[in-house]
Amino acid sequence: MPPPQFDYPSGTPLPGMAGFFPRLYMEKYGVTREQLLAITLKNQEMGALNPYAHVEMTLDREGIYDSPHAVVNNPLAADPLHLYDLCPVSDGAAAVVLCPLDMAKKLGKPPVLIAGFGQATDTHTLQEREDPTDLKAVTLAAQQAFEMAKMKPSDIDVAELHDAFTILEIAESEHVGFFKKGEGGKAALAGKTRLGGQLPINVSGGLKARGHPVGATGVAQVVDIVWQLRHELPENRQVKNAKTGFTINFGGFGNNIVSFVLKRVES
Repeated sequence: MPPPQFDYPSGTPLPGMAGFFPRLYMEKYGVTREQLLAITLKNQEMGALNPYAHVEMTLDREGIYDSPHAVVNNPLAADPLHLYDLCPVSDGAAAVVLCPLDMAKKLGKPPVLIAGFGQATDTHTLQEREDPTDLKAVTLAAQQAFEMAKMKPSDIDVAELHDAFTILEIAESEHVGFFKKGEGGKAALAGKTRLGGQLPINVSGGLKARGHPVGATGVAQVVDIVWQLRHELPENRQVKNAKTGFTINFGGFGNNIVSFVLKRVES
């Protein structure tokens, strides 16, 4: 990685930073291209079912990975990440209505409570961090939210993570505490984070397919979880009996993190 005195004036773009991070993370924790591909295919599949998604299309393994045409269909963006490891930057907006719980109970739908939230920051550049593979702010923000909610990662039924790059869904799932370090990619490959799996992650399609409207992204994640906890989604998108949800959103590359633990309240 370039030292900060070169990085700041030249302005390494986020995909460039995202190229440094997965290379180091893959070497340290054994993440494979197959595991990154599992994230891509899962999130595109779910995005194709989401009428609010920016990229409403599925992808197949052969077209972007196995065939001779994969190098054209899915070109290298920032080694080891390819085009379909990156999210699109999207136009969009999202909104929530906050009100006292007593009022929410009178509105005709199961209220969703902000049971906990957290916020933490880290250095601007990866190379200024003691360990560039350690997303400390993710861990801290998640811990704050879980402590406030008096819950554990294992209590969560559905999660929306900031998958601007496929490696981030894996890394965040580990830093939040859903899986041990080195196990997040294996879980994705085994289908544990798919709809119907142990912990469905990014059932909306995530940033990868729903899109990344930047300033609206964090609220959009909360909206998706609210729909899940109210059981308002069609069967092919709904996590059965979901009562608790979690979101985590990035500013920069782990510079500023905000997380929420959300909980369905029976009227």
